Amino acid sequence: MTERIRIVLIDDHILFRESLVRLLEMQPEFEVVARCATVAEGQQALAAAAVDVILLDYDLGDEVGTDMLTRLGAKQSSLKVIMVTAGMGPSATLNAANAGVAGVVLKHSDPRHLVEAIHKVAAGETWWDPGILRTVSAGRESSSGSVRSLTARQRRVLRSILDGLTNKEIAARIEASETAVKATIQELFHKAGVRTRSQLVRVAIERYSLEWLKEIQPE
Repeated sequence: MTERIRIVLIDDHILFRESLVRLLEMQPEFEVVARCATVAEGQQALAAAAVDVILLDYDLGDEVGTDMLTRLGAKQSSLKVIMVTAGMGPSATLNAANAGVAGVVLKHSDPRHLVEAIHKVAAGETWWDPGILRTVSAGRESSSGSVRSLTARQRRVLRSILDGLTNKEIAARIEASETAVKATIQELFHKAGVRTRSQLVRVAIERYSLEWLKEIQPE
C-alpha cells in the first residue's frame, strides 16, 4: 500500500475546516493528522507529528497565515504549504511566494483542484490558482521595460509548471517531446535568472507578474 499523504489543516472557520476534513478523509491516500484554528496550534501539531503538506488559511482572524511561515524560520524550507483562502491581494500573494508557499487554492474552487494541488505539492511541484495569478498581474505596474516577453511555448510551459505538471505531463499537454520541454524550461530559467522550478515560480510572481503572468491563460 502506498504511504498516505499526511496533512495538517489550519483554518479558524470551524464549519469550513470540518467540511474540508470530511472531504480529505474521503480520499484514501490522505491522512489528516491535525486540524487547527490558530498559528500556535499549527506549530504544536507540526512539533508532534510528521507532516507532508500544510493547508493554511491566509486570514486567521487576528493573524495571517504567512506569520506562521515566518515563525518557523529555517524549518519552513522543508515544509510544503498550500494556502487555501477566500482571496488574497497582490501584496499578500507576493508575501506568500516569498515565504516559500508552494501554491494557492481558492475556497470556492472545485474540490478536485484542491485534491490535485495536494498531490502535486506533496510530490515537490507547485499549484497556483489562475485567478490568483491574474490578481497579482492586475495589481502591479510593469517591473521593467527591458523584460523580455515569453514566447507562446514558454507561456504554456510556465502555466504548466504553475499547475504542478511534470515534464512528461507538460509534453503531453503541449504536444511536444520531453526534450523540447526541458529545453524550454532552461530558456525560462535563463530569462528569470534562476536554476530551479521553485525559484522560477517565485521570481515569475515577484518580479515579472505583469509581463509574464498576464499572458497566461488556464488550459
